[in-house]
Amino acid sequence: MYGNIQKAHLVYTFVDHEGPVRVLAISGSLRRASSNSALVGAAARLAPDTVVMSIYRGLAELPPFNPDLDGDSAPEAVTRFRATLEASDAVLISSPEYAHGVPGVVKNALDWVVGSGELIAKPIALINASARANHAWASLAETLAVMSAHVILEASITVPLDGKVLDSNGIVGDDQFSTALRSAIDALARAARD
Repeated sequence: MYGNIQKAHLVYTFVDHEGPVRVLAISGSLRRASSNSALVGAAARLAPDTVVMSIYRGLAELPPFNPDLDGDSAPEAVTRFRATLEASDAVLISSPEYAHGVPGVVKNALDWVVGSGELIAKPIALINASARANHAWASLAETLAVMSAHVILEASITVPLDGKVLDSNGIVGDDQFSTALRSAIDALARAARD
């Protein structure tokens, strides 16, 4: 069922249906003024009381994936990333597209959790800031499907910033954008509770 994932028998998903849904939000861009980081920040601010959204800021710290370093002696940054994913009920990823592909830092992060299994059956929302970023979205969705993650289509949206220079405050203040993000968060939370 889980392909070549070595520790699939140790992976389980449990959501406390009485408590808040814990969502880990990841921006796939390292740029300081990234639209995708602004979307992640806006999503965290727009999350309802029933959702606790944490922003992961450690992509740049993850070393290049090396199977020889994977396993029980994985680098500390990788161990922290895996533990953070494991503690989350769902994940929101906002990723740009570079040269029709997923940024290397995003793919590298995912490579570190292919074998350890933290994303198995985990609900994922894929968000992007450009209607032109469809190649990266498809590639990311395919990678996550191979990893047995569960991409929630109702929670996966494009917020068409397309060149608009908005920070998270500007996105929160825009009725159209904030409504779309709230709907995506609600759909992701519902999927995590199911």
